[in-house]
Amino acid sequence: MEETMREFNYEKLAIQKWDMETISFIAQINEYKGRQELYLRQKPVELDRLIDLAKIQSTEASNKIEGIVTTETRIKQLVQEKTTPRNRDEKEIAGYRDVLNTVHESHAYIPLTPNYIKQLHRDLMQYTDVRMGGQFKNTQNYIAENHSDGTVKVLFTPVAPFETEVYVQHACDAFRIARDKQIVDPLILISAFLLDFLCIHPFNDGNGRMSRLLTLLLLYQSGFEVGKYISVEKHIEKTKEVYYRALWDSDQRWYEGENDPTPFIKYMLGVIIACYRDFEERLSFIGDKSSAYDIVSAALNIVIGKFSKSDIMNLCPTLSKSSVEGVLRKLIEEGKIQRFGGGRSVYYLKSDAIMTKLS
Repeated sequence: MEETMREFNYEKLAIQKWDMETISFIAQINEYKGRQELYLRQKPVELDRLIDLAKIQSTEASNKIEGIVTTETRIKQLVQEKTTPRNRDEKEIAGYRDVLNTVHESHAYIPLTPNYIKQLHRDLMQYTDVRMGGQFKNTQNYIAENHSDGTVKVLFTPVAPFETEVYVQHACDAFRIARDKQIVDPLILISAFLLDFLCIHPFNDGNGRMSRLLTLLLLYQSGFEVGKYISVEKHIEKTKEVYYRALWDSDQRWYEGENDPTPFIKYMLGVIIACYRDFEERLSFIGDKSSAYDIVSAALNIVIGKFSKSDIMNLCPTLSKSSVEGVLRKLIEEGKIQRFGGGRSVYYLKSDAIMTKLS
């Protein structure tokens, strides 16, 4: 008996009943989007610094999810193109950097088609010895969850290699039809497409990273630009177990077209909200204070528990490393914070937090 291909019809999402939590998420994100333009006009210098930081964090986090790592110093050098890759992991990182830059600079000119997706994948893999860069898979792959103890759990068996091209084509066509008709909220539409992309898993390698790059591409094209300034990938990396759970819950009976995309959609909406909250929190004090001391002090108001110099620098991207170091020394002298550890293990605590622990 011949199997029929799964149908892709995102227009059905327009008649699906969504619970109040999903509706609330969408309303919040659109409120943030409404204020986005105000920040873009008022604080261009601060936003440029946030872009540089987000690129580093996005490149590091998206690769880290897949077990691709290098040192913090090397990540920064690679993203800033101040060095060349030394090994396979760094070649993968450099490829992500390049595609991330392409998405940032040219998202308005990248249509969602199989050919453009393959070109982005080609660039993702360009520094490696992977021969299938820019080509859909030729062997069966699996969606698997990698645990810290080294074990791997298979979550889903994606589309077979010989079906991949037509599945990607149909998903892209269905996405563009629904988007052009403007009958489905773009946040729901984007999340539903990403779920299907992951279930198809069209490449031998790099599917997770490609899904995150497509996340940014499609969000930018719909006017949700927070990922330029706050790393979406970092938020996913911090909640990757929840991500895998949502993916598992949403891909059951996917081939029959009877899966419920709601868990994955809610997860993605939650990530976007978290990014917008971070965005506004940082801009609420960046650039509004008269001195480095005031800026760092404001940043400390949102820090909980242990923090490092890097944490403060990330929160205060307009300040130089020496400025942050100077303020931290002054705050120690004033007894407002305390320093612990040595070398690369140095961390700080606010004095009131230490007093709470002692009491």
